[in-house]
Amino acid sequence: MLISLINKINELNEWIFSPIDSIIEKIPAADWVVDAIIDSVHLLPFLFIVFLIIELLEFYWADRINSLLKKTDKSGVLVGSMAAIIPQCGFSVIASSLYSKRIITRGCLIAVYLATSDETIPILLATPSKAYLIIPIVLIKLIIGLTAGYLIDIIRPQAVVESSDFDLNLVEEEGCCKHDIEHGHKREILLHPIIHTANVFGFILIITLILNYCLESVAITNLINGSKLIQPIIAAFVGLIPNCAISIGITMMLIKGSITFGAAMSGLLSNAGLGLLVLLKNNDFKDTIKIIAFLVLISILSGLLIEYIISFV
Repeated sequence: MLISLINKINELNEWIFSPIDSIIEKIPAADWVVDAIIDSVHLLPFLFIVFLIIELLEFYWADRINSLLKKTDKSGVLVGSMAAIIPQCGFSVIASSLYSKRIITRGCLIAVYLATSDETIPILLATPSKAYLIIPIVLIKLIIGLTAGYLIDIIRPQAVVESSDFDLNLVEEEGCCKHDIEHGHKREILLHPIIHTANVFGFILIITLILNYCLESVAITNLINGSKLIQPIIAAFVGLIPNCAISIGITMMLIKGSITFGAAMSGLLSNAGLGLLVLLKNNDFKDTIKIIAFLVLISILSGLLIEYIISFV
């Protein structure tokens, strides 16, 4: 039933964009350029709808989620992981700021980083034929986030500041697009999805052009098949780059078949978005390096384990 629904959505999408596709196909450019433009344009309405829904959820629920995270103690890892899988702008930023004030534990912070979805879910939702990947990706990130978070807090317990001793309103950070992630305004409910859609569309177009060129010009299939052990390691370090373009790039490469599922998971697990920038800015440097090391190690081992399991399925 789900596959049938996805096929119908794809057919409707093709019908809606057929006149635009005809115009784009007349552009005097290589086929891989034209295909990249068409593929990217087709995502526009889906992206806007998804980001609009996310904005509504963020406007009406983000404060409650963030306040709950600030007031949790032993349940922080669970709350943080569950909240992080919900696409919203800058939850890892909030978690980083709270950790630098020692309102949450190290395990809770790493659980948030590992579970955070960033742009992955919106991109997959905007590509109906690949939407089935959302459930396994979310479940894997959630399980790894919970497991790693609790293990870290058990092995290296850490005292936190009582919420009553800290002014919760002092945590003020910006997310992507210079977006206020804790004190949104109603005018941003429509404006921010438009800006965010435009930004993500630009990233998708550039990344798709690069991928199409590589697939056209390089024997990338042989490279992929011969480097299944190396890809998760490289992807984990690439995922550390604090920019939403990274999660977009990793997701698009997975959609295009340019990287393995294990490598994609490795990169998506280590990709904490802008959270790492906030941590580097506000937290003790040595402690931050330890957290990054934990994040990379967990991501690499998880990616390699996933590759190993897939090879036997």
